[in-house]
Amino acid sequence: MDPERGTPQRVIVLQFNPDSLERGLAPQAAGAEQGDRTEALRLKGPAVETWKFTAEIDSTDQPEVPAPNGIHPQLAALEMLVQPPSARIRANQALADSGTLEITPIESPLTLFTWGRNRVMPVRLTELSIVEDAFDVDLNPIRATLSVGLRVLSSSDLPTGHRGAELYLAHLAQKERLAGVAPAGRLSALGITGGLG
Repeated sequence: MDPERGTPQRVIVLQFNPDSLERGLAPQAAGAEQGDRTEALRLKGPAVETWKFTAEIDSTDQPEVPAPNGIHPQLAALEMLVQPPSARIRANQALADSGTLEITPIESPLTLFTWGRNRVMPVRLTELSIVEDAFDVDLNPIRATLSVGLRVLSSSDLPTGHRGAELYLAHLAQKERLAGVAPAGRLSALGITGGLG
C-alpha cells in the first residue's frame, strides 16, 4: 500500500494456504545482554517477530483462468516486493551522473501480510526462494513452490506517525484482545497450593 495515502497498490493472493507456518518472537530486553540484574524484566520495545512458510502456485489447478504467461505474473508481483522500480533506478542514476552527492535510498511501498482477519501486519520480505517445477511449451513456469520469510515491522522500526507503525499498534492491540479472552488457568492445575510467596 502507499505509505502516505494508505491506498492499496496491489493485492497478491496465494492460491493455496500453506500446510504450516513458522513464527518466531525474540524479546528486546533492556540490559539483559550486559547482565544488569535491575533491568532483567524490562523491555525496550516490541519483540522482533518473524514468519516463514512455504506456498505453492499452480496454473493447472485453474484451467478456466487463461494463463498465456504461465505463473510469471504472480511470481513477478512477489519479486517486485523486494525490487525497486526501474524508473527510480534510472532517476537515481541520472542524479549520480549529474553530480548529486547524496541520493536517498528508494523507499518501497508498505507491504501488509494478512493471515485472516485477526492478523494484519506491516512486514518486510526477508526471504523469497522460488523453485519452478513445471513449464509450458514456451518455458513459462506453470507450477512453483515458494519459500517466504517475513519480518514484522513494529513501531520501533518505523517513524512515529508512519501508517505502518499505526497498523502495527493495531495488530498488537488485537493480540492483547485475543489474550484477554484466553481461558484463565489456576495454580492448582500445576499442583501448587497456597500461592507463590
